[in-house]
Amino acid sequence: MLKDLLYGGLGAALLLKERVESEVKKLEEQGKIKTTDAKSFLDSLETKGKEHELHFKEELKNALKEAIDELGLATKEDLAKLKEELA
Repeated sequence: MLKDLLYGGLGAALLLKERVESEVKKLEEQGKIKTTDAKSFLDSLETKGKEHELHFKEELKNALKEAIDELGLATKEDLAKLKEELA
């Protein structure tokens, strides 16, 4: 379920990116914005998108760690420590 949600979000983001690029290209062709301005705008959108993606991944990671802790599930580190103790 979580995987489907992530893939759906990524698909929506990709679709949005393509639509924005298309609209900016139309404005550029109509002479309503300069080529350099269009490139700068798209680059800034891409940078912000990557920043948001990193932030989202970090928040998701923290939420999953919290859920694992609350459920009392063993982590890889817990299992490695146990394996060492038993060896």
